[in-house]
Amino acid sequence: MTIDHQIVWNEAKDYIFITFGLLLYTFGFTVFLLPYEIVTGGVTGMSAIIMYATGFKMENTYMIINISLLIVALKILGFKFMMKTIYAIFVLYFFLKFGQMLMPVAANGNYVKILGENQEFMSLVIGCCFTGTALGVVFLNNGSTGGTDIIAACVNKYRNFSLGQVLIFVDFMIIGSCFFFPQFGDMLSRAHKVVFGFCTMIIENYMLDYVMNRRRESVQFMIFSKKYQEIANAIGTQMDHGVTILDGHGWYTGKERKVLCILARKTESVSIFRLIKMIDPDAFVSQSSVIGVYGEGFEKMKVKVPKKKNDNQLPIK
Repeated sequence: MTIDHQIVWNEAKDYIFITFGLLLYTFGFTVFLLPYEIVTGGVTGMSAIIMYATGFKMENTYMIINISLLIVALKILGFKFMMKTIYAIFVLYFFLKFGQMLMPVAANGNYVKILGENQEFMSLVIGCCFTGTALGVVFLNNGSTGGTDIIAACVNKYRNFSLGQVLIFVDFMIIGSCFFFPQFGDMLSRAHKVVFGFCTMIIENYMLDYVMNRRRESVQFMIFSKKYQEIANAIGTQMDHGVTILDGHGWYTGKERKVLCILARKTESVSIFRLIKMIDPDAFVSQSSVIGVYGEGFEKMKVKVPKKKNDNQLPIK
């Protein structure tokens, strides 16, 4: 496969997984959250709150807010990211529209509650597991569902805050706003809505961070083997991975040993173990989890660096 074909395939794969994530989100929201009128965060949740209170179609509010945010965020996130976001916004708009059309309706005109009456909390848990996982799938493939995700992506680009942390803050404001809508009943009923909304926020963002961090987890290998050159060559050529050779000294044997040090994604662990075993089944291997790996091939360091002082600016004594 040529480089051009590889680029095209990677882009196509992103759109395929983004579409799958949006389909998963629509399923979780329309089947488990919408029938019970559960308040959620994000622009989708804000649109649902407006629909519950006024009857204005949710998908129309979703589109109006997202178009406004897209105009603001175009310069920050770049055209390539925004293309996938625009795609996701329009696809989710139609998915939500047709998802509501496909939902069965009861005799009273409301959507059928799949889990039955008085099952709001269980439906909340299941629905948010779907929507949180869906958001993680979309973000991992360089996309966004729009709305508050755009805000989170903007902050995450420049600051070392997780997407879930940013979304929790924004969702807190959105969910809390439903307390001021008298259409949700008395103060006790509105407080009930807010509490359930906070539960959706916690579960959804936990699932988002779990899916994101699961993909980004890194491990460190320390490999002790007499065939260290063959192992290093295999990992470097077959996996296109960097390898560091350290000098070691055996205390008991008194002999000099070479130690291979490798930082890799957790998803690459099986392939590395397989190569080691094929070359030297008797190799001594230590694998440990690392909190974070930053640099080429891994995550970027998103910290603010203070500006250097002028050379002629002397420190105050």
